Amino acid sequence: MTTGSVNPRRADTRRNHERILTTAAKSLACSGEISFNAIAKKAEVGVGTVYRHFPTPEALILAVYQREVRQLVDIVPSLLEEHAPEQAFRTWTTDHLAHYMMTKRGLADALRAATSSRGELPAGAYESMVGAVSTLLKANVDAGTVRPDLEPETVLRSLGGLLYLDPNGEWRRDVASLVDLLWRGIGTP
Repeated sequence: MTTGSVNPRRADTRRNHERILTTAAKSLACSGEISFNAIAKKAEVGVGTVYRHFPTPEALILAVYQREVRQLVDIVPSLLEEHAPEQAFRTWTTDHLAHYMMTKRGLADALRAATSSRGELPAGAYESMVGAVSTLLKANVDAGTVRPDLEPETVLRSLGGLLYLDPNGEWRRDVASLVDLLWRGIGTP
């Protein structure tokens, strides 16, 4: 099954692909459902274009998921260039990971349904997230702000509490509290 490969030579194809993914991500965040007709209309492309890029709803859901994970992973080097390691970790957690987890509940439900027949998430997504956390931890270990004996998987699992944030509440305050609590556990004495 394809996950929506794009011909790199065609700028209009790449733009359509990205518009479809962006529109599908918004739809999944709001309703957890995929309607090719609704996505085509909102993305301002023909429904045939959506089907050419993504032959099944499952292919589209998986492509949205992979895109979202890639964005979370790809931002880490930029954050480390712009901020001190501790602030990069906090910014990634607050402005990227928490936002992703709060707004992607519909994606999570759709992803479970899309992968139920295959029984697994796309290969490499979890490893990519562990890699992002590992990069952030290594920068902090080098800066002397966290203990060197940390397992990135454990730190990533500890951030699972972000799933329970209320996007309509004081979520930034709640993320800061969670990160502060986590930081006390992983920080250097």
